[in-house]
Amino acid sequence: MRIADFQRRIEEIYFERDRARGLAGTHMWFCEEVGELTRALRRGAGDGRKVELESEFADVLAWLATLASIAGVDLEAAAKAKYAAGCPRCSGTPCRCA
Repeated sequence: MRIADFQRRIEEIYFERDRARGLAGTHMWFCEEVGELTRALRRGAGDGRKVELESEFADVLAWLATLASIAGVDLEAAAKAKYAAGCPRCSGTPCRCA
């Protein structure tokens, strides 16, 4: 799934409710999901935890997409504009910055 397709899908599912909550309230939910991802990463990927990690990464991506939509940002276009040429500072792939 392309980033733009994912962002549109998240809009179809959640946009009205998230927009009504507003950017600040939605950002708080995003931060909570980042915290859940952090806890999952600390536990590690072993012992069948890969599914948990995938779920937490997907949740963070979904909340990020929602924030972008509320702010009127096309995530795919923003990512392409900033990173298509490589590192934004040195243009290297991989980055050659000190």
